Amino acid sequence: MKKYLGLAFIVALSVSAKAQHRLEKLWETDSVINLPESVLPDIKNKVLYTSVMGNNPNDKDGIGGIAKIGADGKVIDLNWITGLNAPKGLARFGNVMYAADLSDVVVIDVAKGKVMLKIPIDSAKFLNDIAVSDKGIVYVSDSRTKRIHKIEKNKAAVYMENINGVNGLKVIGDDLFIAGGKTVWKADAQRKLTKFAELPNGGDGLEPIGKGDFLFTSWGGYVYYIYADGKYDLLLDTHLEKKNTADLGYDPVKRILYIPTFYKKSVMAYQLK
Repeated sequence: MKKYLGLAFIVALSVSAKAQHRLEKLWETDSVINLPESVLPDIKNKVLYTSVMGNNPNDKDGIGGIAKIGADGKVIDLNWITGLNAPKGLARFGNVMYAADLSDVVVIDVAKGKVMLKIPIDSAKFLNDIAVSDKGIVYVSDSRTKRIHKIEKNKAAVYMENINGVNGLKVIGDDLFIAGGKTVWKADAQRKLTKFAELPNGGDGLEPIGKGDFLFTSWGGYVYYIYADGKYDLLLDTHLEKKNTADLGYDPVKRILYIPTFYKKSVMAYQLK
């Protein structure tokens, strides 16, 4: 009987070990990107669009933009889009890209590589992450005012308020997933909030990876794997290196994370195992 229980325990440990995810580093760019905050992969064209804040994440100085990097980590064009302020979150719907740029949402024609228009967000102070639904509805968070704004047909309105630490956003069907400080919330179509997970550190980027699971970055240097039941594993810890982990991008086909390092001025790629 004791032998049987011991074998069962060993098997259980083996299953647990197999279920544990980990990251394997693939590459890191040189420190040539002036404060990268967000990465948006274009899987088909093997391009990574990276928001470039410039010298300061708060300044309306016109020196920010969006860079293009190859999926192999080689820089294609650091000045693909210029003349922005301090852009952060990026999202895309068809040929249109949206960038959260402090107090404006910048609308970009991807094929032409040109800014089409800027949508001012009333009372916005620090627009941070941005997400778009499969219907083309845009959501953008403002971390300073604790608000989420909704944009339809280029018209903006306040969608939700009083969400402490609001940052990362992701739309899945009719639900909006929100990184609000250490809490990940799920807001349904009626804006009813349900707690999805509680993490040790405040959130920045949020990416679904299938089966209800998510990847979650915390700016201080942590990457977590969140399971559909709200439990989580720590995948990466770079805080002792003072290497930030900002708003990640994810390739669901190759299972690769692309992580901007903010003040270290690089983008890292990791394989999810």
